[in-house]
Amino acid sequence: MSRVKLSILGLSTGQTSGSYTLILGEENSNRKLPIVIGSFEAQAIAVEIEKIMPFRPMTHDLFLNFCNSFDIIIHEVVIYSLNEGVFHAKLICEHQGEIKEIDARTSDSIALAVRFKCPIYTYEDIMDAAGIVFNDESTFTGSEQYEETKNKPKAAASEEKIGYTRMTLEQLNQLLDNALALEDYASAARIRDEIQRRKK
Repeated sequence: MSRVKLSILGLSTGQTSGSYTLILGEENSNRKLPIVIGSFEAQAIAVEIEKIMPFRPMTHDLFLNFCNSFDIIIHEVVIYSLNEGVFHAKLICEHQGEIKEIDARTSDSIALAVRFKCPIYTYEDIMDAAGIVFNDESTFTGSEQYEETKNKPKAAASEEKIGYTRMTLEQLNQLLDNALALEDYASAARIRDEIQRRKK
């Protein structure tokens, strides 16, 4: 069965409280694979993508450090099954020349994939069953409900950004420290972007 290589396109808030939708895109195609994940896993993925350094290692960072210490390599992540709406994934690992497959939650697998900088794959039948074709505006085709949900966090982020522009650099650095202490990494990323914008 042919494999499909995926890349992370983004995260959006889900339709239920505390859930997020991770959007994976097929290479050289407009098919996307949306996967609903929890807030902790979404944060773990966002922290690594945004290159935000938490005060202490998060769980997935601990796993990375553990693997590096014992010469364990994760070569790839494979989303191999879709059963009753639940995606199943496995880590393809190597230790001392021996290849092992470790079953894992898809959200955890992807959080590790971004840390190990390894590719993410799935199979053609999973894309046929759960893949969605986006239109040119990068929304689900024919899904007004998704478009409404997707735009809400953008509007909130825009209002927040306007507030940041009125603050001094000292206030922004203090706010960044507070956001990191509270582990609010989404806000921390926006504050960091405002600080970096002023340094240009």
